[in-house]
Amino acid sequence: MRRLLILLLPLLLVVTACGAGTQAKPGDSPTAGASVSIPPANAEVLSSVKVADQGKKKAPKVTFVSPLKITAESMKIVKDGTGAAVKDGQVVDFHEIAMDATTGKTVGENFTQDAGSTITLSETFKSQFPLVDSTFTGAKVGAYIAYGTPATPAVAATATAAAQPARGAAMSVFQITSAKDPAKLMSAKDVLALEKSGGLPTAKFDAKGIPSITVPKKAAPANMAVQVLTEGKGEVLKATDSVSALYTGWTWSDGKKFDSSFDKGAPVDFSLQSVIPGWTLGLAGQKVGSTVLLTIPSSLAYGDSPDSGKPAGPLVFVVKIDAKK
Repeated sequence: MRRLLILLLPLLLVVTACGAGTQAKPGDSPTAGASVSIPPANAEVLSSVKVADQGKKKAPKVTFVSPLKITAESMKIVKDGTGAAVKDGQVVDFHEIAMDATTGKTVGENFTQDAGSTITLSETFKSQFPLVDSTFTGAKVGAYIAYGTPATPAVAATATAAAQPARGAAMSVFQITSAKDPAKLMSAKDVLALEKSGGLPTAKFDAKGIPSITVPKKAAPANMAVQVLTEGKGEVLKATDSVSALYTGWTWSDGKKFDSSFDKGAPVDFSLQSVIPGWTLGLAGQKVGSTVLLTIPSSLAYGDSPDSGKPAGPLVFVVKIDAKK
C-alpha cells in the first residue's frame, strides 16, 4: 500500500492496516482478477494543460487556461516519457504538484524533495482507483500526467469520522520517476542462507512472552524473509482468511518499536486482505499457533516516505497467530 501526499491528492489515499496505532482492522478488498470498470478519462477538460520541465529537484512550470471546469474525475498524459513502459503490478515512484483549478495557483509540490510518492498498481489499487491505474499502466517513465478532481462539499463529523472541509476543484500533475517489480517472498533456502550469514534479525522473548529483536548492522534484504520461530499445529492460513494475532513491529533502520499488541496484552482481529502486502505474503501458508518473524521490504510495507504516523522503510514484525476467525 504504499504513500501519496494528503495535501496534494486526497482521493488516492490507499488505506492499509497494520500501522502505528491503527493496527489491522478488517476492510474490503477485491477478489484477484475481478472485473473492474474503468470510468471515462474526461481528458478534454485538461486539454489546455502544458508542462515545462525546469530541471532536477525543481517543480515543473504548469500552465492551463483557468478556470478548469472539472466536474468529474479527469486524467490525461500531458507529455509521455522516454523510459520503459509501466507494467501492471509494478511499484511506481513519482513526484507531484497540485494546483487550484480555478486560480491556477500552486497548492503544494514535492518535486523539490528527494522522496516523492509511491503507489503499487495492484488489484486492490485498480479496484479503488481504476482510472488512475489504467492511465499509469502503459505510460513511460518520465511521463507527465494531469489529474483533475471536482469540488466537494463539506462533510459533517460522525461518530467514526472527523469532519471534512469543503474542497475546491483541483488539478495535479505527476511525473513518473521509476517503475519496478515489487519485492518477492524469499525461498526457505535463501532465508536460511541469509540467516546463517547474519543478515536477518534475531528475536528473543522475556518471561512474559513479549518479544524483542536485534537488527543486524547491514542493509535490509531486497526481498521478504519469513522465519518460523515456533510452528503451530493448527489450520494452514489462506490469503483470504481473517485471523486473530499478537504482534510487535520495529523499523529496520534503527530497531525502534513502533507498535505492539503484545505490550497491550490482547490479540487483534484482521483480514489478511486488509493489511500491508508483507503481512499477507508472510502469514498466508502459516499454521495457527505459529510465531513468525517477518522482515518486510519497504515496497511491501508503507514505502520510504509514508503518511504521517506510519513507519518508513523496511520493517520487522514478530507475529503470533492466535486463531483463525
